[in-house]
Amino acid sequence: MTSQSDANKPARPVRCRGVRGATTVTANTKEAILEATREMMYIIIRANDMQPEDVASAYFTTTVDLDATYPALAARQLGWYDAALLCGHEMQVPDGLPMCIRVLIHWNTSRRATEIVHVYLREAKALRPDRKTLPEIPEEEIAAILEDFDMASLHFDPDGLKK
Repeated sequence: MTSQSDANKPARPVRCRGVRGATTVTANTKEAILEATREMMYIIIRANDMQPEDVASAYFTTTVDLDATYPALAARQLGWYDAALLCGHEMQVPDGLPMCIRVLIHWNTSRRATEIVHVYLREAKALRPDRKTLPEIPEEEIAAILEDFDMASLHFDPDGLKK
């Protein structure tokens, strides 16, 4: 039931938001990859009340040690028939988390960015440290970068008239 005050509020605009998720598996098998990906996707969908028709696309990655199947197949199994889906391998980083499946979903929603629920399961929980634990960038470093950078060079000159 909508109250009178809710009816008078302007609707929030729909924007494309990124929703992240990650999980891990213990074996490079089709069954393990699809089961873990379905679990992650189901929780993302439920936590965000996501409807398939609102999903523009999803990009799945796996670490290079996973190649038994495409994790995007799990999204198709959950009814994402019309969303653009793509799979790739994650870059190899020393001491990176092995056997990991990640997803970035482009979702059309009226939710604010702070209202999005990102889902990290199993060993992938370690990938999302609390933002307060991230190292700060010294102000001197930022100032030094900006001091020597020409911000005007960022503007596109389609006619090539500016030098």
